[in-house]
Amino acid sequence: MKKLTYLFVAAAALGMVACGGNKPGYVITGTVEGAADGDTVFLQEVVGRQLSKLDTAIIKNGTFTFEGVQDSAVNRYVTSGTGNEAMLMDFFLENGKINIALTKNNDSATGTANNDAYQEIRNKINALNQKAQPIYESMGNADMTEEQRAENMKALEGLQNELGEVYKEGIKKNITNPVGIHLFKMNYYSMETAENDALLQQIPAQFQNDAAIVKIKEMVEKQKKTAVGQKFIDFEMQTPDGKSVKLSDYAGKGKVVLVDFWASWCGPCRREMPNLVEAYAKYKGKNFEIVGVSLDQNADSWKEAIKTLKMTWPQMSDLKYWNSEGAQLYAVNSIPHTMLIDGEGTIIARGLHGEELQTKIAEALKK
Repeated sequence: MKKLTYLFVAAAALGMVACGGNKPGYVITGTVEGAADGDTVFLQEVVGRQLSKLDTAIIKNGTFTFEGVQDSAVNRYVTSGTGNEAMLMDFFLENGKINIALTKNNDSATGTANNDAYQEIRNKINALNQKAQPIYESMGNADMTEEQRAENMKALEGLQNELGEVYKEGIKKNITNPVGIHLFKMNYYSMETAENDALLQQIPAQFQNDAAIVKIKEMVEKQKKTAVGQKFIDFEMQTPDGKSVKLSDYAGKGKVVLVDFWASWCGPCRREMPNLVEAYAKYKGKNFEIVGVSLDQNADSWKEAIKTLKMTWPQMSDLKYWNSEGAQLYAVNSIPHTMLIDGEGTIIARGLHGEELQTKIAEALKK
């Protein structure tokens, strides 16, 4: 999907045909806004994090065409132009007659079942983009007051929430076809454990062995075992001075323990840290402890951040980045991530930050 602005993440996916006689295949016919005859259009796939060219078409009489045969529906991209003028959109390459319009604001891919299903979702995403773009552009106005800036940020946050609901609705409606499977794999990390678990039960057999789906299943099982109401699961790492330490050295021993998954390279973690410093200053010595679990890779960066950010509570790490044993065990897929454990070792909250976290700590300490 082309040029999805700023806080919107691309989404995408979708739909069967004949490309000569009775031979099954696909015929893609499309246009590119602003392009001229002789310009090149590429059919591409994502390999790793890069686009890789599969086929090339030249625009003639205002249109381009791709033809071929596809065994099953797969997510692919159509791109045109270069640099700041580049446009791209994703769609589902599948046998059938697919009509594509690559534009600046209203991309479309229609003509097959999957592409038609996704277009319904894409239209909603395009509409949200159009609402967000002028707000986003206005943020660069030097004359804007702090109050106006705050209002704009609130408006953008509201649109971001709407986008999340569009994805959820699209996934639930299409979870038995390639549209829903593709969107699910893109958005599972922003959904609740119960939502993911329910969706996994509906996925047809032909998608159950997909590598990403298998990974999501494993993650959901870990989340269920470490959800609010479950007892904490122990793990062992090293302190900044190289000593072995376990989570159980702190948790389950009568104190309310806040486990903070963070890293020195994580900007949001650093911005949230003053809130934790405040909480520690307020409740240290009142049956409360914080344990930092770092996803760092570099020991020096880790130790320097502890000092710079004034983190005076216990710290532990295995310096394995996202392969951190603690992060893997608790299915942590974004940081900062907090987990609050009561004195008996039961997890009573996860994923709280800011004022909400402060309120929950105070509530837990009153019990």
